[in-house]
Amino acid sequence: MEVTDLFIELLKAAIIGIVEGITEWLPISSTGHMILVEEFIKINASDEFMEMFRVVIQLGAILAVVLLYFHKLNPLSSKKTLRQKKDTMSIWYKVIIGVLPAAVIGIPLDDWLDEHLYNYQTVALMLVVYGILFIVIENYNKGRKGLVQSFNQLSYKMAFLIGMFQVLSLIPGTSRSGATILGAILLGTSRTIAAEFSFFLSIPVMFGASALKLVKFGFEFSGEEIMMLLVGMIVAFVVSIIAIRFLLGYIKTNDFKAFGWYRIVLGILVTGYFLMFG
Repeated sequence: MEVTDLFIELLKAAIIGIVEGITEWLPISSTGHMILVEEFIKINASDEFMEMFRVVIQLGAILAVVLLYFHKLNPLSSKKTLRQKKDTMSIWYKVIIGVLPAAVIGIPLDDWLDEHLYNYQTVALMLVVYGILFIVIENYNKGRKGLVQSFNQLSYKMAFLIGMFQVLSLIPGTSRSGATILGAILLGTSRTIAAEFSFFLSIPVMFGASALKLVKFGFEFSGEEIMMLLVGMIVAFVVSIIAIRFLLGYIKTNDFKAFGWYRIVLGILVTGYFLMFG
């Protein structure tokens, strides 16, 4: 590959990394945006590589969560008391319970979901449906304060039920963060706990999804493919830090209705675009 061509492909990988870093954490569906972006920005690579690339660049996004919450999620920290270390382990136990439903249901259905549901019709429908749900649920919760304001108050049963909501995100266009945040709010958590638990659930889920795609693709990469993966991951990492900090600041004084309206508009745009040009 010529140097100029390689630079263009790396630039495309960086743009996709930006989209991943923003949309993975905001409840607006990374898949919906990826489908649109890839209509205009097509990386010169095989379909098999791109299927793996979309998932593996999420590792960069995950490392942002690990960095931002390293102290909070580190049960071995010398700066923590014995009580705090036990509380940290309790968070991890709840995360494990929360990811079980998606693991049990998602792994066997991975290929089927990619084959049958990774299309604009499904994505557009889910964008609109969950956009409406965000607005309806936030209107319902207006003036109410979440009963669960800390992770110590988050029960194992509630963690499992939030994990069941995460199963809904196996359908493209749903948004993993959107499904878990909506579920957590419905179950009575504060927006901050809902968002943070959604971030924590993503760690094993996305590490597992990336490992699954890598095993299926194999570990034989060309030099250009390795560079594209690294660029996508690094950009997704940096942008994710910004997106996560933005979301946590935003929800301190705002609800999720703006994201609901955004999803509805995007769903209509996706449908209109593919009906006209697809």
